[in-house]
Amino acid sequence: MIREMKGKAFVFGDDIDTDAIIPARYLNNSDPDILKLHVMEDADSEFSSKITAGDIIVAGKNFGCGSSREHAPIAIKAAGISCVIAESFARIFLRNSFNMGLPILISVEASRDIKEGDVLEVNAEEGVIRNITTGKKYISNKLPDFIKEIVEDGGLIEHIKKRHNI
Repeated sequence: MIREMKGKAFVFGDDIDTDAIIPARYLNNSDPDILKLHVMEDADSEFSSKITAGDIIVAGKNFGCGSSREHAPIAIKAAGISCVIAESFARIFLRNSFNMGLPILISVEASRDIKEGDVLEVNAEEGVIRNITTGKKYISNKLPDFIKEIVEDGGLIEHIKKRHNI
């Protein structure tokens, strides 16, 4: 369910590329259980051991730039990150995220204001991000209904299987 997500913020800067999200040296494996062990490893070598299911990545501009690898949103989702909030996303990462069932939200104000460790509550249905730590509220983009359905179904392939009874 993407309507209510709650977790601790992990903050990264601008231009976090797909190699920082999941280094190319691990791309000989597509197993989400392997990929999650190395998520964000080149940006924070201890990241995978610090996160708890539901935590949230907050980043600056152009998150997910670089290669078109689908492994990046797969690794983030498999690690238990409930959503990514950024000032902006690379176009291919944005598409891959929805196709893999990872909710992503755009909020310039939240991206610039939220600090590492802040506890966030996100309602993707309403496009509202609440910083429980500071009491501040941010408005993000609302996901279109068809994107919400894809994300809630677990990604595009699962969405198609479900809708066409495959």
